Amino acid sequence: MRGLGGHAFLFVLIIGAGSVVWAGEPTAPDYPDHSQLFVYRDEAGREHPVRTPQDWAIRRRHILANMQKAMGLLPERTNLVPLDVQVTERFEGDGFTRLTLSFAVEEGDRVPAFLFLPAGLKKGVRTAAMLALHPTSPLGKKISAGWGEEPNRNYGLELAQRGYVVLVPDYPSFGDYKYDFDADRYVSGTMKGIFNHMRCVDLLQSRPEVDPQRIGVIGHSLGGHNAMFVGVFDERLQVIVSSCGWTPFHDYYKGNIAGWTSARYMPRLRDVYGLDPNRVPFDFYEVIAALAPRPFFSNSPLRDDNFDVGGVKKAIAVALPIFKLLGAEDNLQMRHPDCEHDFPPDIRREAYEFMDKILGHTPAKPLSEKATGTGGERSRAEHGFAEAGVERFPKTTIAQIPVYIPAAKR
Repeated sequence: MRGLGGHAFLFVLIIGAGSVVWAGEPTAPDYPDHSQLFVYRDEAGREHPVRTPQDWAIRRRHILANMQKAMGLLPERTNLVPLDVQVTERFEGDGFTRLTLSFAVEEGDRVPAFLFLPAGLKKGVRTAAMLALHPTSPLGKKISAGWGEEPNRNYGLELAQRGYVVLVPDYPSFGDYKYDFDADRYVSGTMKGIFNHMRCVDLLQSRPEVDPQRIGVIGHSLGGHNAMFVGVFDERLQVIVSSCGWTPFHDYYKGNIAGWTSARYMPRLRDVYGLDPNRVPFDFYEVIAALAPRPFFSNSPLRDDNFDVGGVKKAIAVALPIFKLLGAEDNLQMRHPDCEHDFPPDIRREAYEFMDKILGHTPAKPLSEKATGTGGERSRAEHGFAEAGVERFPKTTIAQIPVYIPAAKR
């Protein structure tokens, strides 16, 4: 079988019905300079200029294939298991209802998540939705939902108060999601995350409150690059927002990419590519460009000691001509606040307004001190992480309440 601009697939494994299906190993030519986006290579390795969107589509397919060389294969999305959404708690908050739930992503694996439903939903009217991916924290999803000590991480909660349906899942091994990376079939935790997050989009599209054509993704740090990765592979996501999530590999701790190589991320960067950025088969210049023409907003602070802002600026400048080629120059946005590894309120406000415009969403309320909370015990109590106000469901009734009915309709 042919694919990826004329390059072959080698089919390696197919497993049973209802399980993950591994389609085969994609092959694509190597690109020694990942910042040279206006060329693509044929099967003989000859270079050709990228002059048209059709030319770019070939290079983009090569980018996705080369990402999978480092991340492992993206499983085929055939024979997907039913989502089997199970709701265990409901909390009525200020401007939202929060459901605590889990759902099946593949056989034997369920993702814990929060689903925020904004107040004022009208029966039969579909609204925009966001997938909100949390940063690195043992709290997992809770940190983006009003729990942690840092209110600048509460974007999941804030978007719900802004009128979005918001799904906030745990990343494998964080929060309530117990996961053994050594026991799964995935080459990387990154690819497992991509597959899970695509299933999150499936869940959002299945909801009667959600317009399936108006879904985006946002994340900070760990969630920031995971938003970019799932955005590349899932074109159903119409806007991508990344805060403190990326810089080219040569600019990450001056090329020391060991931080990318744990089981949660991409071990092949160590085991196959020897921690050498020159050998890694993709880079963030290509990731950004592969999002085009869809809108991308990057918050990259001047004093972020994880993801060097100088590298971000270089990559944005390299990717911008691809957005121009596709008639979407204004869809590439970056902000550089004078702060450390953070997502400050003024930048979140700009990101939210950018999302509102792209998704055709009228916010229920602006970003405010009340919306962001204060962190700590007060925030936890206000936003439903204390005992008061949480309605729990016995296991025998979980399957009976997969769809939320607003209080006015009950």
